Amino acid sequence: MRNEMLIGMTMLAASGTAAEAKPVRATTAGQPSHLFLDEHDLGPGKVTAAAVAEAHKKDLATQAKHGVRYHAYWLDEKQGKIYCLVEAPSAEAAAAVHREAHGLVANDVREVAGDSADWTPAPGQKLFLDRHHFGPGKVTAADVAAAHRKDLAVQAKHHARFLNYWFDPASGTVSCLVEAPTAAAAVAAHKEAHGLVPDAIDEVTEGR
Repeated sequence: MRNEMLIGMTMLAASGTAAEAKPVRATTAGQPSHLFLDEHDLGPGKVTAAAVAEAHKKDLATQAKHGVRYHAYWLDEKQGKIYCLVEAPSAEAAAAVHREAHGLVANDVREVAGDSADWTPAPGQKLFLDRHHFGPGKVTAADVAAAHRKDLAVQAKHHARFLNYWFDPASGTVSCLVEAPTAAAAVAAHKEAHGLVPDAIDEVTEGR
């Protein structure tokens, strides 16, 4: 099944004009910046929204010293998972902010390219962050962009709204941020668009 899905994604890229995912690039403290998506897996019942908001404030107070800028975070309070989107000279610099600010370093950090540098979830809507793991060298930025266009074409039918995605070419991992009434609706949009259903999906809240 996974091989069939990968073939389908490659066909998507070949069938139209494939736009490359657009990395967020800037300079911070005179150094080139890269975009990273990290993951903290603390376990069910181990974290609260208030605690994460407080830790994020500490990150923001500490980030400039390390030439880092934290853009946003997402929390699945039920599962105890936190995802942080950060612009930094290196993964080590991003980790140094977490370490100094509150000691909660990430379990995993991936360098990513984002579809967009700007997105705004609608108030009162459920928000989901999903993950597709394809493996190193299995997909390209053009493949992902082509699949995303298919998502946008069918999203309204499922009352979903795909806000952004982030692609790590090194591991072949794609994370999609989507508003939907349920996780099943978000998955159904993927399934109809191109058949590439996620390996995992978390209901999250976003903080900045």
